[in-house]
Amino acid sequence: MAGVRHLGDFIRDQRRDSNVSLRQLAKLAGVSNPYLSQIERGLRKPSAEILQQIAKALRISAEALYVQAGILEQRDGGGQVADALHADEALSERQKQVLLEIYDSFRKENAVHATAVTEPTGPVVEATSAMSSTPRKAPKKRVPATPTRTPKSTAAGGTA
Repeated sequence: MAGVRHLGDFIRDQRRDSNVSLRQLAKLAGVSNPYLSQIERGLRKPSAEILQQIAKALRISAEALYVQAGILEQRDGGGQVADALHADEALSERQKQVLLEIYDSFRKENAVHATAVTEPTGPVVEATSAMSSTPRKAPKKRVPATPTRTPKSTAAGGTA
């Protein structure tokens, strides 16, 4: 039951960081007040569905709660960054989780981009090579405008 106790502590910390009362969270998550209290005290182990409802109410990722509950294993890849964030006592648990989610999204985005760059598909290669064989037009040269000369007028009103 140590894992369940840890999960309850985590949920309580998230709730307090969000300035939400136990009653408010129970209502937002669609669970009873006594049941949520038992979860926070480590007396009950909630289902994945209940964890998802609690996560949604707290505006944190359900994955974070699944990891705390032992349903999912923590993802690798952010090792040093994740360790540094978890060790930073100046950040709340919610702030740490948000930063980790942002970091993970950047890593996923870069992994997708790296895969697309290293593994081009056939048509893309053909289109690229066809484009490179097309001659380019040379840019037009700009000729500086020369000032036009106007004839000088004389005092008599004629031109010189």
